[in-house]
Amino acid sequence: MTQIITTHKNADFDAFASLVAATLIYPEAVAAIPKTVNPNVRAFMSIHKDVFDYTDRWRIDTGSVARLIVVDTADWARLGPLAKLKQIADLEVLVWDHHAGGDIDAAWKCQEAVGATVTLMVRQLKAMRKLITPIQATLFLAGLYEDTGNLTFSSCTAEDAYAAGWLLDRKADLALVSKFLRPAYGEKQKDVLFEMLKNTSRLKISGYSVSISRIQIDGHVGNLALVVRMYRDIVNVDAAFGLFVSQEKNGRQKCMVIGRSGNEGLDVGTLMRSMDGGGHPGAGSAMLKSVNPEIVEQMIVDLIQGNQQSSVQISDLMSFPVISVPPGTSMAEVAKVLRQRGCTGLPVVDDGLLVGIISRRDFKKIRKRTQLQAPVKAFMSSRVISIEPGNSPIQAARTMVRHDIGRLPVVDLGRILGIITRSDVMMYFYDLLPG
Repeated sequence: MTQIITTHKNADFDAFASLVAATLIYPEAVAAIPKTVNPNVRAFMSIHKDVFDYTDRWRIDTGSVARLIVVDTADWARLGPLAKLKQIADLEVLVWDHHAGGDIDAAWKCQEAVGATVTLMVRQLKAMRKLITPIQATLFLAGLYEDTGNLTFSSCTAEDAYAAGWLLDRKADLALVSKFLRPAYGEKQKDVLFEMLKNTSRLKISGYSVSISRIQIDGHVGNLALVVRMYRDIVNVDAAFGLFVSQEKNGRQKCMVIGRSGNEGLDVGTLMRSMDGGGHPGAGSAMLKSVNPEIVEQMIVDLIQGNQQSSVQISDLMSFPVISVPPGTSMAEVAKVLRQRGCTGLPVVDDGLLVGIISRRDFKKIRKRTQLQAPVKAFMSSRVISIEPGNSPIQAARTMVRHDIGRLPVVDLGRILGIITRSDVMMYFYDLLPG
């Protein structure tokens, strides 16, 4: 049985420390490191590459995995290529995480509100009476200190402090921790901070003072989280958000959202999880691709407001009845319906149940004219991304962004009730619904 331990993309010290700690708890498992890790973690790994045993995540043969151990996240979307493992029916998943929420349906979880995931791992190492080396203790303390702000963040608990004491008792090197946790601040970061201050907006949302700055960046700029923290301190608000927009190779825009909060009532981590990111109450981030940054900014405002229009549900916005075709319909007839209705896709419904989606791009699979007489079930996509009627417009927008699709079938117990499009959601965001 192949067992893998992994963590989230852009792994920080808590993620990497938890990954290493998990190898002590599950010695038969292989630690798979994500392709992207934070620069300070990369520097630590480079110096200690002969000390810790792990492999690159993309080298893993996913076909033989029977158990997946996930640390410092409970979201499939944050696992990169390994997220495809969720399609394995009998996969056993174990989760260790200090963040709330997540969509991984694990067989077993240790998910508690402490300051750092490595605190939970230390608890287990103590229970197992595991011996750890000074360098392991140093790494674990770095993860703990990073996620608790040296035990100063409001999310820090007594157990975090006890764990830090236990690690210091095992010869964790505070000087080394300080060296690797010291973020770099150079000319690039200074320029970004200056641009943020020039492009800032200060808002009062649900009683909180909030500042959002949206800027364009070219190339890689490290330690943007430090820049946002400094920005929040300078503008003196409860919470600050940096929207860093850059151009992808395909010409589309991607937006890195980084938030920092100094108010216990404004949980940045929860906001970022609503945008397929993650974090904890004081800090969080999300990466959104192929999105309009103006809409992202409005989403942040809506989320802080607590979605005061939450009485509006998908069922209020969707179109119905739905034009659909049965699975035996010929491709020629489907093409005719698409032309007549002026739409780009249709649900395929069998006895009221949604079984697939056929879109114009599926016609590219046709190589011979005779194939136009083939049934639509031969060309449709049976992997349908759908949404339930009780969900909110924000959840619909998030799903569309994640999967880069323009419409969602609204499904209840397998039966299609309606369709909601990107335009429907945007109308909601911009208050264009008829009064």
